[in-house]
Amino acid sequence: MARRKKIYEGKAKTLYEGPEPGTIVQYFKDDATAFNAEKKDVIEGKGVLNNRLSEYFMTGLGEIGVPTHFIKRLNMREQLVKSCEIIPLEVIVRNYAAGSISKRLGIEEGTRLPRPIVEYCYKDDSLGDPLVTEEHIAAFGWASQQDMEDILSLALRVNDYMSGIMYAVGIRLVDFKIEIGRVYEGDFQRLVIADEISPDSCRLWDIETGRKLDKDVFRRDLGSLTDAYSEVARRLGILQSSNITTAPTVVK
Repeated sequence: MARRKKIYEGKAKTLYEGPEPGTIVQYFKDDATAFNAEKKDVIEGKGVLNNRLSEYFMTGLGEIGVPTHFIKRLNMREQLVKSCEIIPLEVIVRNYAAGSISKRLGIEEGTRLPRPIVEYCYKDDSLGDPLVTEEHIAAFGWASQQDMEDILSLALRVNDYMSGIMYAVGIRLVDFKIEIGRVYEGDFQRLVIADEISPDSCRLWDIETGRKLDKDVFRRDLGSLTDAYSEVARRLGILQSSNITTAPTVVK
């Protein structure tokens, strides 16, 4: 596909104008960042893996009736998605204590939570994506009350789906974050899962060993990030082999 006008470049993806009105080409980079981009590196093959993994999850969600912005994968690093207005929130669903909630509340990492906990962060890198409440969201008009009810429902449906498919391949879904977009159809809008779902945006632990298979491998210097992501893809049947040296061999 011919390169089109760049719309936006983020830490892990670059967005370009799509071939048709209302579409965007989402390009997955090999860049890895942590701690609000204070730690950076380029991990060969990461973008290819995240493209395929996000395609797998978005397609699966669509098959069970959860709306997403995903249209189709174009090649090993790009996918075509619907253009949408991103609500400026990160929606986080936690099944086990890990990361910031452990630090904030003094809960030991790995502790199973009494029920899935949904949190919201305001999307602003310069502020460090601060935790906000529904009161903040309503007061500043980021989303309506109906939007919030729909967002909560979408987040919990994603959690049910992701928890199930991960458990089936021996992986515990500790937590994840998603973004929500508004797609306009005439005078009506609907909310869809946007951005990506990948090991960049989830915490995934091996059920038997506790081995981390997500971006914490990079954050905490626990080994090869490509090996970790490749293991997730291999278990889900996306990779032909787990013997990854440079670029992964992905099932087309």
